Parts: sequence; C-alpha cells; structure tokens
Amino acid sequence: MTTTLRPTEPLQRAADGTRSRHYQVCVNSRPVGAVHLGTSPAFGDSVARILDLRIEEPDRRRGRGTVAALAAEEVARGWGCRQIEASAPGGAEAALRLLTALGYVPRNRGMEKHLGDTPPDLPAGSHARSMTEADFAIWLEHESQRYARTWIERGVPKAEAYAKAQGDHERLLPDGVATADMQFSVLEQDGTRVGTLWVALQDDKAYVYDVEADAAHRGRGHGRTLMLLAERQTIAAGRRLLGLNVFAGNTPAERLYESLGYTTTRHTLYKNLL
Repeated sequence: MTTTLRPTEPLQRAADGTRSRHYQVCVNSRPVGAVHLGTSPAFGDSVARILDLRIEEPDRRRGRGTVAALAAEEVARGWGCRQIEASAPGGAEAALRLLTALGYVPRNRGMEKHLGDTPPDLPAGSHARSMTEADFAIWLEHESQRYARTWIERGVPKAEAYAKAQGDHERLLPDGVATADMQFSVLEQDGTRVGTLWVALQDDKAYVYDVEADAAHRGRGHGRTLMLLAERQTIAAGRRLLGLNVFAGNTPAERLYESLGYTTTRHTLYKNLL
C-alpha cells in the first residue's frame, strides 16, 4: 500500500509572511487522515512546523502517521526549510514516541500550575522589590544574551537567534520596565540581591517569562523562592493559573517546577532537515 499526501488547498500566505497548506493523508488514494504544514512565525521560511497530523481511528497503529510525517518533511525540504518542528500535548505518549523514533529531539515544554487562594510565604529574610530603570537596563542586556544563546544551543543559527531575542523583547516590552501588565522584581535575601523575576499578567492567568538566581547565589534555594514570589504576584493580581516555559536540558529547573506541582501542557520537538 502507498501512503501519500494530497493537497486540499493552494499554498497559503499569512499576513505575517508564514506559509501553510492542508493535505489529506491517503492510502492508495483513500483518505485516512490529514496534515497541516506551515512555517514558523519566529524563524520564517527556514523552519517548518507540523501544525496538525491526524490519522482516523480505523487506520491507526499501521504506520500511517510515520509515513505522513516523513512525507511532510519532504514537502518542507521542497519549501527550502532547514529544520522542522512539531508539538504534542502533555501526556500524548504515542505522539512523543512517534516523533522520537523519527529523530526529533526535545526543545522545550510548556508547564502550568493551578493556584489556590492563599499566597505562599517566602522564607525568612527574603524580600522582593520592583526593578528600577537601572536594574532593568542591566537585566535586559543580560537576559537578551542568555535567551539568544539558549536558541543557538538548540540548532538556531546565531543571527536568527539574536534577531528573535531582539524581536521578542521589542514586541513584549514596548515601554520597557513600564510596560503594562509586566512585573519585574529583584529578590533580596537579608539585604543582598540573589535573583530576578519577570511575570506577565494575561487575560485569565500569569506567565513567568524569566526567572534566574544570580550565579553567585545558586544552589541555595533562591530559585524556589523566586517561583513562590511568582505565585504570590499571580494570586495578588486575581489570577489562579501560572504558566511557564522550560527548555530541554535545564534539568535543575525541570525538577524544581515538578516539585512545586507544575504539570506539562505541551512538548515541542525539532529535527534538522539534511
């Protein structure tokens, strides 16, 4: 039997410049599923994304999904893409096994935690203050460099990684430290600065964009205190859901979030196209 992709629409171009197209997955011309392939808003036409891949129940567990994913990679190569991304919801073990078998490697995962009504206490001697303009300028330079390096370590070319870091910060922080619904904090322990926190307030939740214990003070529990501070700020702002992103390979952070009760909502994986 032959499994192929059949386009169901012309190639689409969105306002942000990304391209996309829907396909039927066919076995000997019989539709058995669907694929939606696109390119990345962050990295443009050089990175493809499998936006959706579905095989109908009667045809599952027969290798149709594997062949469809490989066919999507060939389409992406034809588009000139050098890399392809795919994501799976938390708990979708079958999808993760499929992607891993095809050579995809983890890039990052989204996590979240439902909070109660009582804010957690901070350890004795811990105190948070808002960043000053001077604090923010130093923090932004450091965070931008660190953010770009994180993408470079995960297969993104240097120029694209730095362009993404600059673009993301310009989009999220048009007014710098005064940007609405953004909270920037410095954590102090017994009067000594030990870390920083960036929390964004969104419609029905909050999101931790950046949390970091200062290098000289790591391994002393300040990362946990920073996350407790994020929970306090979220509850104080009337939200009860706190989300975050953690990059693959950051084992201490992954263990911290899991120990605090965060659960995985989505895995993102990638593969270089040779």
